Amino acid sequence: MANIDIKRANKMINRRPVFSVILMIFISILIFASIAMVYFIFGEYSIQLKLANEVDSISELYSGNNDLFSLISRSSKDYFITDPSGNIISGNTDNTADLSKHPLDMDYFFIKGRPEYQIYSDKNSDFLITSDNDNDVIINVFDLMDFDKVAIQYRSGKSTEIPYWICYPAEDGTTVYIKSNLAFRSGDLIFILALSITLSITMILIMLAILIFGINNIRYRKDLQKLLFMDRISGGHNWSWFLINASKLLSRRKNLNNGYAVINLVFVKYRYFVLCHSSSEGEKMLREVYLTILKNIGPRDLASHSTEAHFPILMRYDSEEGLRQKVQNIISQLESIDTDHKFGFQAGIDLIPPQTARVRRSLDLDIIYNNASAARMQLDMSEESGIAFYDNDLLEQHKWIDLVTEKQRDAIDKEEFIVYYQPKYNPNTNQLQGAEALIRWQNEELGFVSPGRFIPIFESSGFITEIDHYMLSHVARDQAKWLSQGFKIVPVSVNVSRAHFIEDDLAEQIRDICLEANCPAEYIEIEVTESAFFDDKNKMIETIRKLQSYGFSVSMDDFGSGYSSLNSLKDLPLNILKLDAGFFAEGDDDDRSKVVVSEALKLAKSLNMKTVAEGIEDKVQVDFLAREGCDMIQGYYFAKPMPASDYESRMAQETIPGSEA
Repeated sequence: MANIDIKRANKMINRRPVFSVILMIFISILIFASIAMVYFIFGEYSIQLKLANEVDSISELYSGNNDLFSLISRSSKDYFITDPSGNIISGNTDNTADLSKHPLDMDYFFIKGRPEYQIYSDKNSDFLITSDNDNDVIINVFDLMDFDKVAIQYRSGKSTEIPYWICYPAEDGTTVYIKSNLAFRSGDLIFILALSITLSITMILIMLAILIFGINNIRYRKDLQKLLFMDRISGGHNWSWFLINASKLLSRRKNLNNGYAVINLVFVKYRYFVLCHSSSEGEKMLREVYLTILKNIGPRDLASHSTEAHFPILMRYDSEEGLRQKVQNIISQLESIDTDHKFGFQAGIDLIPPQTARVRRSLDLDIIYNNASAARMQLDMSEESGIAFYDNDLLEQHKWIDLVTEKQRDAIDKEEFIVYYQPKYNPNTNQLQGAEALIRWQNEELGFVSPGRFIPIFESSGFITEIDHYMLSHVARDQAKWLSQGFKIVPVSVNVSRAHFIEDDLAEQIRDICLEANCPAEYIEIEVTESAFFDDKNKMIETIRKLQSYGFSVSMDDFGSGYSSLNSLKDLPLNILKLDAGFFAEGDDDDRSKVVVSEALKLAKSLNMKTVAEGIEDKVQVDFLAREGCDMIQGYYFAKPMPASDYESRMAQETIPGSEA
């Protein structure tokens, strides 16, 4: 099952288009601000310009003229004059100036050098003259958007006029107020109206663009989720969806007090069903399985389809027995999902008890599902349905695997692995004919570790190839040393794992190891298990022939433990055949076993192969094998595996009394 970065995938899929939306809003604000700026600049600028022009004209009319009152009285403008106390002393109209507010200073914008002029609103005006905090003269431009008035003025061809008062303080302390009008023609109003419409349409288009963008983004995210999270075969959800949503479900506050079970449900022998029918029929059956699972889990439970015939399930439970019953009910329905077949389904379960939010968020569902899968694999040898829980024994096994894996490289570097030798004797002469190199592990922390506890782990991880090199180099060095010391040495068999035979240059590797140790190839026997012959037979034959050309002999270990041994003997050019100890185990029909062994020995002899019987523990077996012509015997009857120093003593003796165990 491929690993994925769940946090990153979840973040990508659920990421809202925040940046894109913010960018669109920012652009719309810029456009709105630009249009509004044009609107207010043109609107207010025209108003300010008209005001300034009117003030300038009055300023030019009365500037430097001492007979101000006579000029005013002769003009057509309405005016009135107040004394220093604000009382009207003369004029040709009523006072409609709004004097309740502080006069507005026109000097800021347009009337440079004439700070004496001030402007007031007219009380009878429909429009308002106000000021901002800087006392800038502002006509409330939004009042000009009174479309009814604009339409009336436009249809009548008249201009809209805003009355206001210009105030001029005279030198004698009196103040002259002159009424004027700010005139807007139809063109001015149409311009403002056009700007308003343009602004509104632009903003509507921008908001529509943002809305369309958001909808498209939502659709894109849904399509992406469908692409990433849909399982093509079942039509439902896949493993990635399960991991993400199971993590969310477990970490929700309302679920913290609930126990959950992670289940690995497997369709047993699904491949056989496909072989007998077709891939399309198999996929159809997987869809039926998936739908049946969905019908039988709760609304807050999750299920998906992962690899081939595996279905991950997250199920809430109250008790272990109740959970077992729920899972058994699902399996019972699945077993009879097809009326023409009786299927088997196996479930491995790992429990997640009620936990705090902090603990739940730190859970690694990948590991928990692997635990459930490990529990299910306890049932792997059976074709029948079954349920297995991940327990402390399995946990200890996993801890041991992790510990061995952690220490394996250091053990090689420190040469903690020790070579033991188990002699092989001729059953007729009791003479030493050979030996097998066996590995043991001596570690300060772990103590003495037998090969059965670490070799399977190395085979599973691929580290076994390192062990092959280690054993070959140590045995080659021992043989070279004993040869130089004058011992009458015999060939020692070294097991080479099946994983090593995928390498094209394996024969050259073995040859170079022996050359480096100055060990003649005739004293090293390469031992291969029968199962290795079922990988790549052509490559195996090529490697064996190369080894034999370099002077090595090659033996088949555990002959008889598989089901294709005779076919292997037909194709492979082997030198030695080792009969599996299972041939010699006590059984109900010992006579039949003897017939098989006898014929196997004859077959090997006919193929010019030497024979070794391993696992021999009593004299009756030895006598039988001697009569049948077995070349060598390896077992506790003659000798147990022993350290190199003890094996040296055996080489010095050369022969063993026939009855010695």
